[in-house]
Amino acid sequence: MIRRVVAFLAFVLLLLPFGARAGDPAVSAADTAAIRAVITDQLGAFLRDDGAAAYADASPTIQTLFHDADTFMQMVRTAYQSVYRARGVEFRDLGMVDTRLIQQVYMTGPDGIPVLALYQMQKQPDGSWKINGCSIAKAPDQGV
Repeated sequence: MIRRVVAFLAFVLLLLPFGARAGDPAVSAADTAAIRAVITDQLGAFLRDDGAAAYADASPTIQTLFHDADTFMQMVRTAYQSVYRARGVEFRDLGMVDTRLIQQVYMTGPDGIPVLALYQMQKQPDGSWKINGCSIAKAPDQGV
């Protein structure tokens, strides 16, 4: 089940082209900073093996899919080693994909292989941002 959900999210995110950029009026500087902060917070939580904190950065949709922090962390350890133990994180483009806001993050996994993580972001009713999915693809080595 976990692998199917992960594969579906990756498939959907990789098929969609990028549209708007971070400089567009629809994405404020405050939103850009908040998006980077929540991704950075989750990556730090993964490094500390703090499942509760990592799960808290996930959207309600993702939380519903995985039910609890332990199941979420099991999925991340299994399917997202590059994100779970990311090194050399570099934020790239922030853009609209249809109606979804996607943050590209270049990072190197524990195996030394660079990846491009595509984080789908979801704005919450209180104005905060949560991670609503992530897909990863091997990236050309560009040094981080």
